[in-house]
Amino acid sequence: MKKMYLVRHAKAVGQDFTARLTDEGYKQAQSLVSFFEDIPLERIYSSPYRRTIETIEPLAKHRGLSVLEDERLGERVLADKEFVEWKEMLKKSFDDFDLKYPGGESNREGLIRVESLMKDLLQSPENHILLVSHGNLTTLLLHYFDKSYAFEELFLLSNPDVYLIECDEHNSSIQRLWK
Repeated sequence: MKKMYLVRHAKAVGQDFTARLTDEGYKQAQSLVSFFEDIPLERIYSSPYRRTIETIEPLAKHRGLSVLEDERLGERVLADKEFVEWKEMLKKSFDDFDLKYPGGESNREGLIRVESLMKDLLQSPENHILLVSHGNLTTLLLHYFDKSYAFEELFLLSNPDVYLIECDEHNSSIQRLWK
């Protein structure tokens, strides 16, 4: 059975690709080193966004593991510009997974990325894998295994957050580890 540890990035100064961690976020990233101290890890994959890389770098260096950047872990873009009513738009996108705003990605398209990633990881020889992503995509990753994860659960995520997904080709379970 595979054990995949899903980490939402630590607190950051913004949402764009180059947004760095806040001072608190850097401390949170350091705390992940001790959090994972007794957990075996064979491979680390991360979204290529700066805040996800900075979140996992201390742990990767401590373990002597490289961070493999994977575009499929990148955040789902809601639209090509910011909207005052972004939260309502986001909720609608969870009500209709095919809803796509101009310049954005639908939840269905995000799930296609998730499915591609999961197929690759389930076929990989590693059994202890850490994935670092963002709030919306983390929710879609959890939704892939358990359809009850949706809009409301997205807003229950913390920065950082850690989930354990245990799975094989037939069964899966999800457990939140971060308190």
